[in-house]
Amino acid sequence: MLKILDTKQIKTLDQFTIEKEPIASIDLMERACRAFVNWFTPRIDATKKIGIVCGTGNNGGDGLGIARLLKDWGYPVTVYIVKGTGSETEDFKVNHERIQGELKIIEISNEVELALFEEFDILIDALFGSGLSRPVEGVYAKVIAAVNNAEALTISVDVPSGLMADKPSTGEIVKADFTITFQFPKLAFLLPENYKYTGEWSVVDIGLSKQGLRESATNNFYITQKAVRRILKPRSKFSHKGTFGHALLIAGSYGKMGACVLSSRATLRAGVGLLTVHIPKCGYQIIQTAVPEAMALVDDSEEIFTRPGDLSKYNVIGIGPGLGKEEPTIKAFAKVLEQFRKPLVIDADALNILSSQRELLHLIPENSILTPHPKEFERLVGEWKNDFERLEKQKQLAASLKSIIIVKGANSSVATPEGQIYFNSSGNPGMATGGTGDVLTGVLTSLVAQSYNSVEAAIIGVYLHGLSADLVAQERGMSGLIASDVVDFLPLAYKKLLRA
Repeated sequence: MLKILDTKQIKTLDQFTIEKEPIASIDLMERACRAFVNWFTPRIDATKKIGIVCGTGNNGGDGLGIARLLKDWGYPVTVYIVKGTGSETEDFKVNHERIQGELKIIEISNEVELALFEEFDILIDALFGSGLSRPVEGVYAKVIAAVNNAEALTISVDVPSGLMADKPSTGEIVKADFTITFQFPKLAFLLPENYKYTGEWSVVDIGLSKQGLRESATNNFYITQKAVRRILKPRSKFSHKGTFGHALLIAGSYGKMGACVLSSRATLRAGVGLLTVHIPKCGYQIIQTAVPEAMALVDDSEEIFTRPGDLSKYNVIGIGPGLGKEEPTIKAFAKVLEQFRKPLVIDADALNILSSQRELLHLIPENSILTPHPKEFERLVGEWKNDFERLEKQKQLAASLKSIIIVKGANSSVATPEGQIYFNSSGNPGMATGGTGDVLTGVLTSLVAQSYNSVEAAIIGVYLHGLSADLVAQERGMSGLIASDVVDFLPLAYKKLLRA
């Protein structure tokens, strides 16, 4: 896992690297500048006119170093230094001295025209870094407004200026098209409300101390392919279907059997040994035809789920896709919660039942996995003022239920009862289509059946689900992606994970 450190920890790690490597702070800054330029030069043509907007702190020092390196690459560069209330750091002074007489430098200290940067093709934002502790004001706010007013492509160094890395942000904030951040993603980058500021972000390695990183404690992590591969269990030559568990999927109702089919196919494609699907009578022919590998357990009702039956032989139950919320279904779901004490994977209508029948929450077995999208999560916990508060509510719910809470979306977040959050790194906007959540339910149900613990299943599940969609997008594009495609590409996603 890639650790997500807060700004104080990053500052401490910088200092640890300087002392233990050892390396001078200006040389570490140079390393960061070169990492930025190595990202920049293959992507931006050297004919583009570039403006670099610098503060007088270390982020500004980065901007000055980047300006010098880009000049050496032949880029036409103009540097703006914004002199407000902030003092000049020592490393800023060194890099300022290095470019004297080499580049055009314009100082800004008071009035700022909104059209100040209209002549540039590219703007590099190096005004403030991750150490910002309060909203920007005065001349800094005016400069940010001018940056946002420009039609230039905007690229932020480490953090878009004005954005708080670890808490909610207010005031003027640079709206970057790209953010090139050093060593780690910042927590703010992973929250939906900040996408309009960060744009697409990339992490570049600046060689901070691995020992210092190991010693840095955090509860926030970014899921990587390497980490998922380490969790996956190889299949033994003498494995059989009993080795990989028996899952029960309770899903589907009249008019919603498609959700059941998608979830069933995903459960099988994700590797379960045996799958039984509990369906209403109206779904029997559908499930036997669309998913012949599954066994069908038929309800007494023609159209809905009304009774759980014997649950003792199953390793896990997935429940919710296409289930409906009729009164008999609510009572049958309550019986499942009362009778089954192994983990459940709870999604869709099962979540909505919990939201309206809150007395059922205490019956959820420990180590279950709940998979709400943001609106379903809001029904469970109430509204939040910002995404940082939403994360806290997610951790509180995981702790109170002693279960795993996955809030789905870009960078789906996985909260554990111990207070850890894992953010997913796979997936793409093509997944914003009906049925992909049902697919995730099947994947998670399958993984728990295969004896992964619930945290492992959640981490593997969200990553595998997103990776499959990424493979679909590579071959077929994002715009026409449908949930069935994600199911079909699950074996290839496994293959890529195991081969990588």
